[in-house]
Amino acid sequence: MRIDKFLSQLKYGSRKEIKEMIKAKRIRVDHELISDFDYDVDPNKQNVYVDDEQVFYQSSIYLMIYKPKGYLSAHHDSMHPCVMDLVPSPYNRFDLNIAGRLDLDAEGLLVLSNEGSFIHQVTHPKSHLPKTYEVVLDQQFSHEKELLAGVEIKDGKNETYLAQALNLKIDRNHVIIVIDEGKFHQVKRMFGACGYQVLNLKRTKIGQLALGDLEPGACRPIRKEDLYD
Repeated sequence: MRIDKFLSQLKYGSRKEIKEMIKAKRIRVDHELISDFDYDVDPNKQNVYVDDEQVFYQSSIYLMIYKPKGYLSAHHDSMHPCVMDLVPSPYNRFDLNIAGRLDLDAEGLLVLSNEGSFIHQVTHPKSHLPKTYEVVLDQQFSHEKELLAGVEIKDGKNETYLAQALNLKIDRNHVIIVIDEGKFHQVKRMFGACGYQVLNLKRTKIGQLALGDLEPGACRPIRKEDLYD
């Protein structure tokens, strides 16, 4: 890959700006100062330095992050802070996408990656990857049989489908629910179909990956196998 393309993809500047950095002798590959704009670099085998600071590179990035309430599951927004604002260096230099979103007023586990096939695998309904949520309701819950059997709700196309809980743990108005889909507002709408309002929603687990002791706003690298092991 051309050195100017490689560094511009990692947000070190535009390709024009990278060329100016090369002219200024600010870029090195291993022990060699680069002078050619079309220098080909293999970032998997060579070390790249900008101003003598080594450039962090991995071909595939996998992260878990605790989305706090009030943050959008998005890259940019003019009204609200976004979860991508929380991604620390050096991971914020990569083009990351979100695998499974959470509402603005919800909190909990999100998975981020720059690998499209992984994002698709996590989010596609046919994967049936279980997701666990802790829910606080406006009143004591007593409709376990209904949710385990499935309730009818409408999707974004105004078509009715059966939404079913795989498992429930109930402590008065606190419920832990497991589903293997993630349609628009699904958990809220499932409880709403039984006459309950969700006061708080927190996703604690995706597959086998648990939120654990991760603090709100914090982020850490994972292996993609962590969702399945």
